[in-house]
This record gives sequence, structure tokens and C-alpha cells, in this order.
Amino acid sequence: MKTKVKKLSDSRVEITVTLDDKDLKVAREKALEKLAKEVKVEGFRKGKVPTKVAEKFIPENDLNAETIDLAVRTTVIEAFQKESKSPLVIPNVNVTKYVPGESAEYTATADIVPEIKLGDYKKLGVKKPEVKVAAKDIDNVLEQLSGSFAEKKVVRRAAALDDEVIIDFVGKKNGEPFAGGSAKDYKLVLGSKTFIPGFEDGIVGHEVGDKFELKLTFPKDYGVKDLAGAKTVFEVLLKQVNEIKKAPIDDEMAKKCGPFKTLDELKADIKKNLTAQNEHRTEEKFKDDLVKALVKKSTVPAPEILIDDQVRAIKDDVTRNAAARGMEFEDFLEANGTNLEEWEKEARKAAEMRVKGSLALQTLAVENKITVSDDEVAAKISELKDVYKKSSEAMKSLKDPNVKMNIRNRLVIEKTLDFLVKANS
Repeated sequence: MKTKVKKLSDSRVEITVTLDDKDLKVAREKALEKLAKEVKVEGFRKGKVPTKVAEKFIPENDLNAETIDLAVRTTVIEAFQKESKSPLVIPNVNVTKYVPGESAEYTATADIVPEIKLGDYKKLGVKKPEVKVAAKDIDNVLEQLSGSFAEKKVVRRAAALDDEVIIDFVGKKNGEPFAGGSAKDYKLVLGSKTFIPGFEDGIVGHEVGDKFELKLTFPKDYGVKDLAGAKTVFEVLLKQVNEIKKAPIDDEMAKKCGPFKTLDELKADIKKNLTAQNEHRTEEKFKDDLVKALVKKSTVPAPEILIDDQVRAIKDDVTRNAAARGMEFEDFLEANGTNLEEWEKEARKAAEMRVKGSLALQTLAVENKITVSDDEVAAKISELKDVYKKSSEAMKSLKDPNVKMNIRNRLVIEKTLDFLVKANS
């Protein structure tokens, strides 16, 4: 077997494979063995006909077709290995020449794991921010806790800041309701800044039963593109006003929150938890920034087939999240003021970064011999079994070899990220 490789792109090749009479002889013998099992010859049981006998009863065209098919299937992966290329999918084969018993030629095209050249991963220039918990952060949590112990009382007076109101509203743009701009029996604390500027202030002073309009302009940097900077009208019906009396932030409140005797003990616990949360977020962002910096310093071609897979994965995630809110994917697009073309363009950018990051980390793992033992994989599976013990489907999937391989790969990536963090700390 002779091979010749042609580079179509950084992540796609075409290999021309030439087979000689010896290669075809081996394939013909295997083809005979396979077809002989289906031949019916008087005096022999089906499947027990000797190949020499069966050969006389097998049409030559059938034998030639089976021979070239087996010749291709048994040599195509070997051809890629010979050229040190790893196909990401089953190669697309095109037979260009076939002279039975003499020679054959075919081309095999496939996306491959690209050649990756890593930059200096020890000098990525990414600094990990210092983790701090400000006094206002603790105060915000205390305010929330105070609100959870608050007493509510229905009042017959005009709504004021810090009151909770129950409203029906319909938001319109150019006279037409827009997605996500309407609700019934919506509970809103005035002054919470839950809505766009002007909405909550516009309710202050109104009484139960009032129907009124709020003419508001959405902020120019609003997250939904179709509403950013848009002039709108909200039709509002005020149905109820609740006066909220928050619990005093003192030792008594602290005792209601857990095993605390004093407010200082509660504050210390809040600070501890906030510190842990901030440390986790900071660590994850640090890792993400390191991977982006590594990709930027390296040469990492991203195969289109892997990008396509990631776009599908992103879309599946969005679809599931939308479904959890009772929305279709199309509803999600409308609510975010975008269309499928624009969404796919942005999703493709994110998918490309994911692919490049993954390939860079895999290469880093190989170059630094970062591996995961069978015991580590078994320990992770045992941990997952405890988490999903109530799901028979999940428990069954943990026995799947492919799932085990995915778990191993994730553990390798986690180890590699830790290695990268250590190298830049």
C-alpha cells in the first residue's frame, strides 16, 4: 500500500491510497470467506461451503465488488495512521481506479485532529484578582434576610417606596405588545430596581384600582437588542398595596437564621460563605482567562466539524433552558430581539473558542504526560453513583464505556487546568 497526502486546510486532508496485487489478494480471500457463508451448494450446509467450492458459484462482479469494499475498509484507517493523521470522522472514500487482481486506487478525505503549536504556557500574563468581601456585600445579605422575616399588611393608601404592589401590566412598542412585557398579578417591591428606570417610580402615588400608563424609554444598553433605546408604553392596573415591615437587623434576627447567638456571629458566617463563593467564581474565571490567553499565544486550527458539534450543543442547552421557562427556541430568539442567523453567528464564535480551548488543553496534557488512573476514574464514577442513585437511567449510563471515556477525558482536562493554574501562579 502506498499513500500520498494532500493538505486541504489546517484541519482537513485528502489521502490518495494505491493498492497492489498483494493487497487485493488479501482482500479477495476475505471477501470469499464472507460470501461463501451465503452460498447454497447442493451437498453442503449453508455457511459450511469451502471457499474453493463456493468461488465457482459466486458471480465475479459480486466478488469484485466485495473485494474492493473490504480492501478500502481494511486499509483506510491504516493509511491515515501511516501519514500520522487522526481522522475526526469516518473518511469519505472515492474509488478512482480498480483493476481486479492487479491494482486499485482511492482517495479518502476527512477532517483531522489539527497540528497544534502551543505558546509559552508558563508566561500567559494573566493575573488572578484578589478575593475581597466588602462590608456592603454583607449588608446586602442582611437586608435580604431581614426581608425574608418581614411582615406584610394590606393597606388602603397610595403606594410608596418599599411597598410591595400587585399589578397587571402590558408593555407596548409602536402600539403592539412585545414579548416578555406583560404579566398578571405580578408582585413588585417598589424601589427594588427590578424594572427599567421610571417604572417603579411611576407607580408611587397611585392607589388600588388605578389604571394608568407609563411612557418609558428602555436603556440604550438594554440586553434585548430589539428594545434597547426603544420608546414604549406600559398599561398598568394597581390591584393591591402591601406595607412591608422588615425585621430589625439584630441579635434576635441572627438567632432565627441558624445556630447564632449574636449578629456578629451571623456576619462572620455570611462573610465566610461570600468569601468561598467569590473564591470559586474568581478561580473559574482565572482558568477561563488562562485558556483564552493560551489559545491566543498558540496556533490552534479549529476543525469545522467540531465547531458544528459545539453549535448544536449550545443550541440544545438554550432550547432546554427555554423549555424550562415554557418557551420554544423561536420564542427565546424573539424575546432577545434577534433572529436565527444573528444567533448562530454569535454561537459560532463561542463554539470556536470552546473547540480551540479544548484542543489546546488536550495538547498541553499530552506534552506534559498528564494522565488519569483507573482508580481515579472509578472514584469519580462512585461519586456520581451517589448523586444519581435515584435515577435508574443515569445509573445505567455510568456502565457505558463511552460515558466512562468521557469521564476520563473530563478528569484529564480538570488536571490540566490545575496544572496551568499552578504554572501561572
